Order: sequence, then structure tokens, then C-alpha cells
Amino acid sequence: MSRIGKKPVPLPSGVTATVKGQSIEVKGPKGTRTFNATDDVTITVGDGEVKVEPRGMSKRARQQWGMTRSMIENLVIGVSTGFKRELEINGVGFRAAMAGNILKLNLGYSHDVDFAPPPGVTVTVPKQTEIVVEGIDEQQVGQVAANIRAWRAPEPYKGKGIKYKEEFIFRKEGKKK
Repeated sequence: MSRIGKKPVPLPSGVTATVKGQSIEVKGPKGTRTFNATDDVTITVGDGEVKVEPRGMSKRARQQWGMTRSMIENLVIGVSTGFKRELEINGVGFRAAMAGNILKLNLGYSHDVDFAPPPGVTVTVPKQTEIVVEGIDEQQVGQVAANIRAWRAPEPYKGKGIKYKEEFIFRKEGKKK
């Protein structure tokens, strides 16, 4: 039995869910998201919550049960509060700035790095050394943050580069004489 799949997904106030066949559409204050489930599960909406049940007890049906419930929960969180990833820039002369909708990164290269976020994701720079990526799609927000981090991943000797705010960088000791 799936411990995750057994729990119903509560719908906060202002969020509505509608099911059409194997597709669920969730509407909230931040937008609308849809998810198409496999034929191995049944989705029902009622009493301010969404329930997911497996069709049979095959291994695939039990796998899809918990995964579908997690995906629906991410839809609900996304349209109600949204997702957010924070990045920090460490290094002398490394900085970020917004120029319109383009993120300009100065990362020690001979040129500035220009990054245009995809639609549905907003990037803000509260300080020169902080970048905040927000949106309603968890996967897209994480991918945009990973793409920004990939321009200069943190190195282990001085910790220079772009890292997630909650990330810990294992430091190495330098060469000794």
C-alpha cells in the first residue's frame, strides 16, 4: 500500500480542481495547471480534497498511485503559493543585475552572460549577489535555477561561483609547501 497515495490532497480556499477523464485541471490565484494521469489510477474530487485510487494492485498501478498524488499536490501548491529557488553568488567581482527581462551575470568571463527566463518563470535580483527564481511549475523553476547555476558552479577551494542558498559546499585544503 502506498503511504503517500493514501493521503488525500487538500484544496486550500481559492483553489478548484476539475477532472475530465484522466486529466485534472487545477485553478488558483496564481494560474492554471493540468496533469494527465495514466489509466492505472482513478482521480476523484469532493469535499475540498482530491483522492487518488489505484485500479487494481499491479506493481505499475501502485507506482502510479503515489506518483500521481504527488504530482497533483505539486499542482495545488503551485497555483496557490508558487515555488521559489534562491541562489547566491560568491566571488570577487561576481554580480547579477536585471536589464528589462534579461538577467545579466558578470561571472569573471571576458563577456557578460545574458540569460532570458522562459515564460511562466520570473527572475528577480534583490541584491547584486542574490537571484530569486519563482513560478508555478516546480520542475521549470528548478531547471531554470540549475541552468543559471551551471554558468559558474561553486568550486571547492574558495567557494567561488553560483550556489543554492541552502547548499553546503565541501571545502578542500589548498596545496602546502
